[in-house]
Amino acid sequence: MSEPFIAEVRIFAGNFAPRGWAFCNGQLLPIAQNTALFSLIGTTFGGDGRTTTALPNMQGRVPMHPGRGPGLTSRRLGEKVGAETVTLTEPQMAEHTHQVRAAVDQGDLNAPASNRSLARSDGGFAYSDQTGSLGTMAPEALSAAGGSQPHNNLQPYLGLEFIIALQGLYPSRS
Repeated sequence: MSEPFIAEVRIFAGNFAPRGWAFCNGQLLPIAQNTALFSLIGTTFGGDGRTTTALPNMQGRVPMHPGRGPGLTSRRLGEKVGAETVTLTEPQMAEHTHQVRAAVDQGDLNAPASNRSLARSDGGFAYSDQTGSLGTMAPEALSAAGGSQPHNNLQPYLGLEFIIALQGLYPSRS
C-alpha cells in the first residue's frame, strides 16, 4: 500500500486507528505537534487556530463534495448540514384532508345510542338541514393528531470508521 497524503481521509473497518492515523471524530489536536496537518486543514473543522486544530467529525454524517453542481445548493468545505431527527411542521406536510364519517339517518334521540355519536338537533338531521346542504361543524369535531415527536431522518447506513492521515506525504499542488 502506498504512503498516504497528510490529511487524506479513508474508510476503515477496524475498531482502532492505525499508527499515523486518527479517527475523524472532531477531536482537537495541538498545532505544535501537527504543523503539516494544520497547514492543510487549518481551522476548517474547528480549533482556535493558535494552539489547536480540529479533525473532521464524521460521526453520524456522510461525506459530500464541496462546491456547487447544476441544480444543487452550494456547500463549503467543512460545512455541516442536516439533522439525524426532524419534527415536521404543518406547512411541511403534504396537503391532505381528513374525512368525517357519520350516519345519514335522522337524529331522533335526545341522547346518542351506543352506535351513534350525535343526538337530534333542531328537529332535523344531525349533519345537514332538511335540504341536504352541509353545515359547518365545530372545530372540535376533528381533534388534532400527532405528537410533534421527531422522526428518524437517516438513510439506511452501515457503521464504519473514517480515519485521517496525520503522517505521510505532503501533497504538492498541481
